[in-house]
Amino acid sequence: MSAYKLLINGEMVDGDLTMDVVNPATEEKLADCPRASESQLNAAVAAAKAAFPTWSKTAIDERKAVVLKIADVVEANAAELAQLLTKEQGKPLEDATTEVYGMAAFCRYFTSLDLPVEVLEDSEGRRVEVHRNPLGVVGAIVPWNFPLILMAFKLPPALIAGNTLVIKPAPTTPLSTLRIAELIQDVAPAGVINFITDANDLGAPMTAHPDVRKISFTGSTETGAKVMAGAAGLLKRITLELGGNDAGIVLDDVNPKEAAQKLFDSAFQNSGQVCIAMKRLYVHENIYDEVCDELASIANDTIIGDGLEQGTKLGPLNNKMQYDKVKALIEDAKKEGNVIAGGEFPDKPGYFIRPTIVRDIKEGSRLVDEEQFGPVLPVMSFADESEAIERANASAWGLGGSVWSANPERAYALAEQMDTGTVWINKHAELDPTIPFGGAKMSGLGNELGQEGLQEFTQQKIINMAKG
Repeated sequence: MSAYKLLINGEMVDGDLTMDVVNPATEEKLADCPRASESQLNAAVAAAKAAFPTWSKTAIDERKAVVLKIADVVEANAAELAQLLTKEQGKPLEDATTEVYGMAAFCRYFTSLDLPVEVLEDSEGRRVEVHRNPLGVVGAIVPWNFPLILMAFKLPPALIAGNTLVIKPAPTTPLSTLRIAELIQDVAPAGVINFITDANDLGAPMTAHPDVRKISFTGSTETGAKVMAGAAGLLKRITLELGGNDAGIVLDDVNPKEAAQKLFDSAFQNSGQVCIAMKRLYVHENIYDEVCDELASIANDTIIGDGLEQGTKLGPLNNKMQYDKVKALIEDAKKEGNVIAGGEFPDKPGYFIRPTIVRDIKEGSRLVDEEQFGPVLPVMSFADESEAIERANASAWGLGGSVWSANPERAYALAEQMDTGTVWINKHAELDPTIPFGGAKMSGLGNELGQEGLQEFTQQKIINMAKG
């Protein structure tokens, strides 16, 4: 019997099935984990549906109080949760601790928002109001790269808006999520928050379930397309935060030594396993060699290892499937470009890949055209700004992008031309709960975070009343 349990209708229950969770730093079994059956998914949805009428009519301040209590519980158990997150995900303990506290902070931010009635018109002839009503049961599907902070993109706004939830973490990182489920078991009324797990087999039935009124999904574009197709039959609401192939453009007035560490961190945070990580870097030919050399130097000095070991900067990739994919991309890149740092796979247990810099590579190679989601960065040169923009925009994805320059006005002019949901100037991959976030093109639909992120969990309702 597993020490971890599912949370369904206020009760901690065993899964009808079990699965192993592996420590990616050692490749050793970390824990037995409950795995829900489809009947348990149905039970969780039924519990959420039964809880919805009362929860949706609960005063918003009371709903906020529940979310604040969740934040308090997460923060009070931060040390334990961070240790568990590092063991199952691989990231350094300092980064895991930041993620845990980040989850609490995001929960608190959403409690500062409201859903007031907006009056569009109040004239002699009519009064028109905009109301924001809850949808019903929300299915939240969370990926393995940031299992806690990305859950905080979904859980707080869904609850505050008056919805009930079924949360499904990724099969490789379910433990910290299930531990939170245990800690908050009694925080909300039974059925309001339910936690199930799977082996990537319950996403489709959850998406197609007739009693799930919205799916909030974070993950790959390929899976996002399946979610969209599954939701189409019932025209249910969806929010999709999907893959990216973010480009950074470095102009010729940038100081390579000053910018290199920021560029490196933009690409290699969480070993590159970040949807908005910089995944392609375009550098003006005048400073190309120097930027490449600086990045290679940083990469060679970076300590990789078990996230629990002191001094580790980058941990392993989270799972063998992703590890094998990134290895294949690097082997292909060795034929297409010049590997000037990394490209090595340590001969020891764990899904470790040294941070890899590839120069003299072009579009048409897999590393440039695909989303690597790992610790490898292609660096390409350009001659003029119009060329850089054209190449940066020539991607099916459009999640984020950045422009780097000593001249803010010059950078801003290019930022306006980038075809992405977010553009940063002289930084990359910054997320703030107050700022809406969403992708362009094949990087997603809808928004998360900010007031817009809260409204995504509501149905707009217009009341148009005649007067006189």
